Amino acid sequence: MERQIMPRNVLMVYPEIPSTYWSFKYALPFIGKKASLPPLGLLTVAALLPETYHLKLIDMNVSTLTKADIEASDIVFLSAMIVQKHSFEQVIKLCKECNVPVVAGGPYPSSCYEKIQDVNYFILNEAEVTLPKFLDDYERGCPQKIYMDDKKPDIAQIPPPRFDLLDVNVYSSLSLQFSRGCPFNCEFCDIIEMFGRNPRTKLPEQFISEMECVYKTGYSGALFIVDDNFFGNQQKAKNLLAKIAEWQKTHNYPFTFFTEASINCASDTEFMSLMTEAGFDMVFIGIETPHSETLEKIAKKQNLKRDIYSDIEKLQRHGIEVTGGFIVGFDTDPENIFDLQIDFIQKAGIPMAMVGLLNAIPKTQLYRRLQKENRIINDSSGNNTHDLKLNFVPCMPTKILLDGYKRVISEIYTPKKYFERCFTLLKRLPSQKKVYRSIKLSDIRALFLSLWKQTFSSYSFYYLQFLWRALRYNPKLFPEAMAMSVKGYHLFKITKEILRADEFSELLDTSLQSFQTELGEILEKWNGRIAKEIEKYGTQIKIKAEKKYHCFNHGMQNYLSEAYSEFATSCESIMGQWKQKLQQPKQ
Repeated sequence: MERQIMPRNVLMVYPEIPSTYWSFKYALPFIGKKASLPPLGLLTVAALLPETYHLKLIDMNVSTLTKADIEASDIVFLSAMIVQKHSFEQVIKLCKECNVPVVAGGPYPSSCYEKIQDVNYFILNEAEVTLPKFLDDYERGCPQKIYMDDKKPDIAQIPPPRFDLLDVNVYSSLSLQFSRGCPFNCEFCDIIEMFGRNPRTKLPEQFISEMECVYKTGYSGALFIVDDNFFGNQQKAKNLLAKIAEWQKTHNYPFTFFTEASINCASDTEFMSLMTEAGFDMVFIGIETPHSETLEKIAKKQNLKRDIYSDIEKLQRHGIEVTGGFIVGFDTDPENIFDLQIDFIQKAGIPMAMVGLLNAIPKTQLYRRLQKENRIINDSSGNNTHDLKLNFVPCMPTKILLDGYKRVISEIYTPKKYFERCFTLLKRLPSQKKVYRSIKLSDIRALFLSLWKQTFSSYSFYYLQFLWRALRYNPKLFPEAMAMSVKGYHLFKITKEILRADEFSELLDTSLQSFQTELGEILEKWNGRIAKEIEKYGTQIKIKAEKKYHCFNHGMQNYLSEAYSEFATSCESIMGQWKQKLQQPKQ
């Protein structure tokens, strides 16, 4: 006899993602959106839960999680990436206060579950394998602490994500998945560790069915195919593209697509043509570095023995913008790597170049190698653009590496260089695109907000010059130019924030050193008011730091909170130590 599954109130929570280049936090208000993408992983898990479970999703990037939400739930499902660690921990703390059990899964728990406290149940690896085991035990009243299994499920068997749990209107893009895994073997990558090197795919009709689910919500616009390498299984990807193109024509192209792929996709003209036919207008490519010795060392062999500039231009001339991932901090980086990166990005015409510091992520080949070499310092924050604290000992002197990284982002995101790259891209896009960006009310809003904010900005000359050149060159591409301008607004602000945050961290360090020195000088001028002088000086330093800290937005405050707390604690400790010295009798 089949056991009856009890009704449960299940709260699914997606923690806040800090402000990064990827968040587009400052661009989203232009189009009236709150977040870039929904939590596809949780929506997929939701589809695997019993029908008797009453589900509620709270994405903390678009709405606030309250104690009342948690207290109304029987259990909380929580998924996160490493970069969401701070918010993840806050959610767990809140659940503990409410005495509601937590189920945690996703990339962060799967790689670091041993270090995570106060989680009741871990559903690790791929949920299609481990979640059913947990649910069976949970319903029988004997759930275990940890469920893990390296088995790779057939994703052609999974149901479509629960898009009905979303308010689709608050996101600038929605997301779908076609494949998991990547055939390559990059040393620093955790994807092959999680999903394997044999790409598993959904069936084309299955993917089209999921597109239909999105279409029925009333949403139209950008769809992100979240595959880490959409080109991993080339023939199956081509088969899917043909089906998407057919569906798009029938439905008058309601969607545009963007995805991630390896650079060797530029060798396949048929693949690029099918992408264009299906409505793809952007692809993220992991370029990493223009230095061939480094590519060899990190096993990024798919980028070797090819003309990367030419590959990028081929994609651009097919109407597909290339966004690139770049990394500095590899062992074999030459002294001039920073100039090489800047020159490459500019020449390639890549407006959005996501440059980051190398991070050693747990359970990667890189992490294991550095661990053997005793070079791991601490845990990775998962934020390789904002966190200017390395979690390993680099071969290059740390100060040179950090200063070089700051110089790269400072230069590529000067308005002059950014808009030059944007125009280079526009000139390479075909004069007649297959799918033009459709004009919506949100686009008109973005146009006026952009004109208002950026015309009167410090870089108005370069902004207006770019728009004028774009309009003269090809009026049909003007919506693309406006979109690039709005993204530029975000990229410029985020870059300034990264540099300001780093200056603030340095200020905290120098302030502590100064505090120690000043106290020593006060002690030498011994008098009856010394204890009050120590208290007064310490308070002044803390107030100065506090004012600067609160000038940052909420996301940056979260990022800086640990350093700021350590600073405040150190101030108190230093004052306490000096007060103890004063209480000791003079010799």
